[in-house]
Amino acid sequence: MSDAPLEPRARSAIIRDSLGVGVATGAYGVSFGAISVASGLSVAQTCALSLLVFTGASQFALVGVVAAGGAPISGALTALLLGTRNTLYGLRLAPLLAWRGVRRVLAAHVLIDESTAMSVTRETRDAARLGFLVTGVSVFVLWNVATFAGAVAGNELGDPRRYGLDAAVGAAFLALLWPRLHRRRNRLVAVAAAAVALGIVPMAPAGVPVLAAAGVALVAGVLTRERDA
Repeated sequence: MSDAPLEPRARSAIIRDSLGVGVATGAYGVSFGAISVASGLSVAQTCALSLLVFTGASQFALVGVVAAGGAPISGALTALLLGTRNTLYGLRLAPLLAWRGVRRVLAAHVLIDESTAMSVTRETRDAARLGFLVTGVSVFVLWNVATFAGAVAGNELGDPRRYGLDAAVGAAFLALLWPRLHRRRNRLVAVAAAAVALGIVPMAPAGVPVLAAAGVALVAGVLTRERDA
């Protein structure tokens, strides 16, 4: 990894692209805020999730399980399973960014899909750090502002079922999943996971089908990794 300094033009391009990703992703926090309040969480609880958890898929998973009547522990376990991918991101980015101490701890909080994508393909360490920081911080700030706005708006609307917002959790998950289905293997795993989840819905409490579907994805990942090795 080169440590060559960035030229002004390259720096400006990275900042522009990273801010664009930050605005587009952060604005989606409005949906989470409204959905979370619709699921029964307070505005304060919703904002705390975005501040402390800050990983969209895990947050949607938690409120989705709660909205379905599942136990909070089931929602927390589902969110934890979805968040394990960030550990893999950290293993990849740690030698690339080469931060130590407090900076490394703070960077871990904005280690998300978008900040990883905007840093991992850079040719120099300065470029990788800049892409990571601008993307991660902009998403964090805008996501939390949008979460608060969505939660307050959702609270003022009253019963969200009158507007069909109770169906927004499923729609949000589909939006998160759709871009990842371009590969045949991913489509097969998705179908298998959905089949398992639907099959145990009549006999399992809310939240467990989601965990079972996540288990299918984990097993598929292990098997395909062994085959590729």
